[in-house]
Amino acid sequence: MAAQEQLRLRRPRTFCDRKDVLNELNDAELIKRYRLDREGILFVTNLVRETLARPTARNKALSPEMKVIITLRFLATGKMQLCNSDDLGPSQQTVSRVITETLDALSSRPILAQFIKFPITPQETQRKKMEFVQIAGFPGVIGVIDGTHIRITAPKEFEAEYVNRKRYHSINTQIVFDAKYKIIDIVANWPGAVHDARILNESGLNRFVFGRGMLPDGCHLLGDSGYPSKKWLLTPYLRPRPGPQSNYNRCHKKTRSVVERGIGQLKRRFHVLHGEIRVSPPAKVCMVIEVCAMLHNICKDRNIGIPAGEDYNNGEEDDDQQPLEPPPQPAAARPREGLLYRDQFVNVHFNNDE
Repeated sequence: MAAQEQLRLRRPRTFCDRKDVLNELNDAELIKRYRLDREGILFVTNLVRETLARPTARNKALSPEMKVIITLRFLATGKMQLCNSDDLGPSQQTVSRVITETLDALSSRPILAQFIKFPITPQETQRKKMEFVQIAGFPGVIGVIDGTHIRITAPKEFEAEYVNRKRYHSINTQIVFDAKYKIIDIVANWPGAVHDARILNESGLNRFVFGRGMLPDGCHLLGDSGYPSKKWLLTPYLRPRPGPQSNYNRCHKKTRSVVERGIGQLKRRFHVLHGEIRVSPPAKVCMVIEVCAMLHNICKDRNIGIPAGEDYNNGEEDDDQQPLEPPPQPAAARPREGLLYRDQFVNVHFNNDE
């Protein structure tokens, strides 16, 4: 018996042959499975090649390309099981370790900052305004803002703080899109119970970018009625009067719809964001969200579309695109400055007979 046990322990490990997807699949097949074409996968790999290629004593160590491919497959599907059922080779345990390692590398601040950038210079803001005004004639807009809830499993700590108004656990993510559906700002670190207005108030946009006057005059974001009106954040009238206010609301709705469609594109591209993300702790979910946002922008830069038929909610309206519940403070208690500014803005730009 001892001899048999000794023989079993000495038995050499066997390794599955790994599929060379970069050379075996064409670009259309790569985009369908991994959301990037061959050049795009290599581009992303090169961003983190040094980090992922650290020396290891493991036999048959995975290449940086394979680590990125495994992670992209997880983000595209939301299912770790598909990462090793694609003949990629690694075990489920290895897949989990590789995804964590790659997400950690891709979510570093310097890398994210290369691809998620808020317009600051006069040239950048003017270009954003020109792109937005072409949608519905709404002037002075450089971005549209909204919150979306990313479903997570119940965390072990502070569980109640992650239960949102829809009664499921989530990360409430603030996101800003430009007119070309690129993400120019994202905040993905708040529990689901936190209201959009508080996330905005604590964000760098409020405290630094707009709060400290880093932008040229006349730059605005558009948000829904869940946000407080500010001199730089224009919200719709809850009960608009006929004339300028109704004109304003109509153009506001059409322009702000970019953020709703943008969130839909993001979730269709990366299905992991639509279903329940089964990773822990929540900080790791935040990395998933930020990396998906960065990869979405890379796809936009490289003109890589969403594969045909990728409808994450089967055509149904996303709960997160429904109007928010009223904000914590009634309108009368909000700072009057933002409401007065909105009235002046409307009278200047929407005082016509359309």
